Amino acid sequence: MAAVSAASSGVAQRYASALFELARERAALDSVAADLDRLEAMLAESAELGRLFSSPIVSRAEQRRAVLALAEQAGLGELVRNTLGVLAEHRRLAAVPAIARAFRAKLAELRGEVTAEIVAAAPLAAEDLAALEGAVARFAGRKVRLETSVDPALLAGVVVRVGSRMVDASLRRRLQQLEQVMKGIG
Repeated sequence: MAAVSAASSGVAQRYASALFELARERAALDSVAADLDRLEAMLAESAELGRLFSSPIVSRAEQRRAVLALAEQAGLGELVRNTLGVLAEHRRLAAVPAIARAFRAKLAELRGEVTAEIVAAAPLAAEDLAALEGAVARFAGRKVRLETSVDPALLAGVVVRVGSRMVDASLRRRLQQLEQVMKGIG
């Protein structure tokens, strides 16, 4: 399983690097990043689209036609449309989320930013996000870009991951710690 993840990660890195270099040459880094964000949002909202991207049953030609029509309808730029066409031809559409993450990481590195993954038990208010962004920026010592998601299983609180460092301030983690302490007593 780890070998499969490493292989798919390498594929995503290669495609992201190629797309990044083309976007940089054409001064289109921001528009490509926005297109990738839009594409990822569409994938998150539509299970049917996710099935199209990962289905081995749909032919390459059909996948390519469908994904290019979708890209055109969504108003995605030429670079992302062409990349989707190449991905469809090589049966790599399932790697789109990983490619988008790798592209954003390269863009953040270019800008001297660090990406912080924030997982909260409930959606965070704008002022909470701003405060969290400031605290993480002070911790990291540079500008921070937040990627947020919601996981109700945390019960309350947040988990913050910056690079290899993680701070788990969730109620779920505190209850797990309490459970371990109680097991040690009994």
